[in-house]
Amino acid sequence: MRKPYFSYKINDPASLSDKVRRKIRFEEIDCLGIVWHGRYPSFFEDARTNLFDSYGIGYMDFYKNGILAPIKKIYIDYNRSLYFQEEITIEVILHWTEAAKINLEYIIRDSKENITTTGYTIQLMTDIKQNIFLYPPTFYLEFLEQWKSGKFTCNKFV
Repeated sequence: MRKPYFSYKINDPASLSDKVRRKIRFEEIDCLGIVWHGRYPSFFEDARTNLFDSYGIGYMDFYKNGILAPIKKIYIDYNRSLYFQEEITIEVILHWTEAAKINLEYIIRDSKENITTTGYTIQLMTDIKQNIFLYPPTFYLEFLEQWKSGKFTCNKFV
């Protein structure tokens, strides 16, 4: 059992999650025939953008509301190599926080459901001039209120 990346409080709503399935492409492998370690952030992004868009909080939704959400921190645990044409599933889990940030966890599995990679990202919220928000902006607060009220299902797997 691995240690959780984010802590939970008793009254926090259940995390929201999504999955993306894809195949490893030739351009993603290195001369050793395994996925180059620098490709994993783009795998995370595939799942992250899918999750965001499905809940109406995609990057363009943020931008239209004058908000940016740059990644402040990324962390990756490599457990098993991935190979060309391997089928993978990238699970993303959005963890509850009332802060002006986005805490996301990622789990990559192979076609046999073995965990190959885990990690997380933390994104801050800023205005267009990159001033950091101390509290979630109205646009994101509305999403948090809907989430806390139970409007969203916990898992939206494709």
